[in-house]
Amino acid sequence: MKQEEEVYTTDTGLPENAFRELAADEKYVPVMHPAHDQEEVTVYSVSMGLLMAIVFSAAAAYLGLKVGQVFEAAIPIAIIAVGLSGALKKKNSLGQNVIIQSIGSCSGVIVAGAIFTLPALYILKAKYPEITVEFYQIFLSSLLGGILGILFFIPFRKYFVKDMHGKYPFPEATATTQVLVSGQAAAKSGDSGQAKTLIIASLIGGIYDYIVATFGWWAETVQTTAASWGNTIAEKTKVVLSCNTGAALLGLGYIVGLKYAFVIFAGSIFVWWIVIPLLGTYGSPEFQAMVPDALFSEYARKMGIGGIAMAGVIGIVKSWPIICQAVGLAGREFKGGAKAATEMRWQLDISMKQVVFFILIALVAVMLFFWFGVIHTFWQAAVAWLVVTLIAFLFTTVAANAIAIVGSNPVSGMTLMTLIIASAIFVGIGLKGQQGIVASMVIGGVVCTALSMAGGFVTDLKIGYWLGSTPKKQETWKFLGTLVSAATVGGVIIVLNKVYGFTGDNALVAPQANAMAGVIEPLMMGGETPWILYMTGAILALILNWLGVPALAFCLGMFIPLSLNTPMLVGGAVAHFVGNSSKDKAVNDARRDRGTLISSGLIAGGALFGVFAAITRFVGYEYQSPLGEGTTQILGCAAYALLICYLMWDSKRAK
Repeated sequence: MKQEEEVYTTDTGLPENAFRELAADEKYVPVMHPAHDQEEVTVYSVSMGLLMAIVFSAAAAYLGLKVGQVFEAAIPIAIIAVGLSGALKKKNSLGQNVIIQSIGSCSGVIVAGAIFTLPALYILKAKYPEITVEFYQIFLSSLLGGILGILFFIPFRKYFVKDMHGKYPFPEATATTQVLVSGQAAAKSGDSGQAKTLIIASLIGGIYDYIVATFGWWAETVQTTAASWGNTIAEKTKVVLSCNTGAALLGLGYIVGLKYAFVIFAGSIFVWWIVIPLLGTYGSPEFQAMVPDALFSEYARKMGIGGIAMAGVIGIVKSWPIICQAVGLAGREFKGGAKAATEMRWQLDISMKQVVFFILIALVAVMLFFWFGVIHTFWQAAVAWLVVTLIAFLFTTVAANAIAIVGSNPVSGMTLMTLIIASAIFVGIGLKGQQGIVASMVIGGVVCTALSMAGGFVTDLKIGYWLGSTPKKQETWKFLGTLVSAATVGGVIIVLNKVYGFTGDNALVAPQANAMAGVIEPLMMGGETPWILYMTGAILALILNWLGVPALAFCLGMFIPLSLNTPMLVGGAVAHFVGNSSKDKAVNDARRDRGTLISSGLIAGGALFGVFAAITRFVGYEYQSPLGEGTTQILGCAAYALLICYLMWDSKRAK
């Protein structure tokens, strides 16, 4: 048994084969050996996880609606969990820290699902006073959506986290895992080398991002339009190039790697250097008068939404054998023909029989909620229920794929497509006007939360896979975290509406909800929908898939702004350079792994200090930089170059 536990580890503190594909006869053995029981679910871990869920749900909703940004809760919670376990001198706390992170991270995904959609009801209520918004609608929309997201994803867990081992980069899961395992390694062995590397990188990335976000000493985004020649080119041809200089995005690109980063960037270039120039040069006078950013947000980006939707359909088709296998297993269990599970605890899920049973209960609850709490007409509620069930299940794999590839869930784009499709169907069956607005937004909230949860949950389960947690325990206690987060978010949204409001002077920003309201109002009150743009993106996704190009990654590039995709390519290029900087393969592997640890630190620091920057803005601190735009652009390029040099230099220090 002792020999089985001897696993070669690298500078990352994880087994050597944690991030690469396995050979035919090779197995991955996690940090916590699967043959042994681990201390995971305890009074301490559950209570701390619930406390994190409450605190971060309130904070994320508060800051997200106030400043328009939802921070990722998983990494800050992991940092707090490691710090607390160290302060309390807990031994073998890794399993408990995973549970704390898993329960607490419900906050970020529930908040994203809720604040992207439901505040739109308050926004539209200012125009249509007959619209009513109740706490139970917000609470049940978030709760039922979160539960559906958990249940719909469980059958796909082994496919994404085990069968696809080494095929997806999982950037956010990688960063969170590095935080957890480095803290555990330092506490267990007294060797603080890994933890020190991670802490230094976190401080550099965090302070770097905090300075640029709070003080603006250098440009957060460098772009060609800042120069006179670039502005002239943009006016004549609509061609621009921009790059966010943040440390977190550079680290994200490193972990994603050059392959996927290049495909994502290609999607951006297709939109920004081909579609937008064509619209702005040969389009109508209205198009020619628009700046590139406006052409992107109002027209070109919608092609990306259509492409993401079609990528979801393609994903379902490709995953059909996995779906059939899960359904077949559930059928055999119902008939009593399945044998008792022989999996080690490391691969033990909630049984498919229980999953199907809980899905049926959840779907009945959704139907009753729509019928008695939203629409009040049975057959219209049934149609709404069918739309939610199909779309939430359809896009579950899309959300998981997006998180696995790029670490960013295009949930707002998928929800927007859901609202458009649902609204078109509702208008067709006579459900329109103010009642249609309420129905669409509540239903959109259910779908948005389900997709947000599915994308976030794959991160939790991948962390557990790398470290050796018990999936069944993560899955079981995720429901409690969802319940607490949904109740917290519902209360916070109502309180914020009463204190600040979502319309008028000094109101909360709520940009995503305003966008949803802007789309829903003309659909329900009479308007046009850009179906041609959606269909163009869908056809493009089909062509890309036929050519063997990852359609989802390409269409994500079309949907996400260019300034956020360019640093992905830069980070991927740095990873390629570091991983091929020596003639010795062992040295290259060590350098690449150390770079992964450093990049995880940049992401962790950026996430944590991003919260501090948002709080600084919220309390009213505003710093006016005396530097001109030209100077800050030059300093932005210089600071970014120094950050890249640091990443390459420190990565190449590995031996």
